[in-house]
Amino acid sequence: MAAVLAGEHYSVEEAAAYLNTSVRFVRRLVAERRITFYKLGRYVRIKRADLEAFVQAGKVEAVTVRWQAGRVVD
Repeated sequence: MAAVLAGEHYSVEEAAAYLNTSVRFVRRLVAERRITFYKLGRYVRIKRADLEAFVQAGKVEAVTVRWQAGRVVD
């Protein structure tokens, strides 16, 4: 079963490495229910798709603005 879950489900430590963040940050996301996770007994697992959805939800699009004389021009 561990081999089946290994490819798609990450532990908190693996999720932190995937996101390039601390383990504490991922645990906070789980505690605040800001990311979808699965409980397998006492273990927390997070799907790769849920990690990618979390990253996409935080995406901020670039805005191109023209400035003229210290003011934004339409």
